[in-house]
Amino acid sequence: MTNEEIETMIARGLPGSEAHVSGDGTHFYAKVICQAFEGLPLIKQHRMVYGAVGDSMQGAIHALSIQTYTPEEWARQKPFETL
Repeated sequence: MTNEEIETMIARGLPGSEAHVSGDGTHFYAKVICQAFEGLPLIKQHRMVYGAVGDSMQGAIHALSIQTYTPEEWARQKPFETL
């Protein structure tokens, strides 16, 4: 599994989202920006991302660390991030 494949799965599963994924082939780190996260608890946001990657969590992806942001949160956070 590649970083780009995971980014594509997230984009398909969460239309209008933006994902930045890094990893080593089995362990991945994702930053996901999506307006649909607005007003949702963190656990629901993460479940949405896990839902987007689907069955890959049972095989190709051993571990996925997630940070979620609304576009407004990302705009405030982005100057401090190194992707």
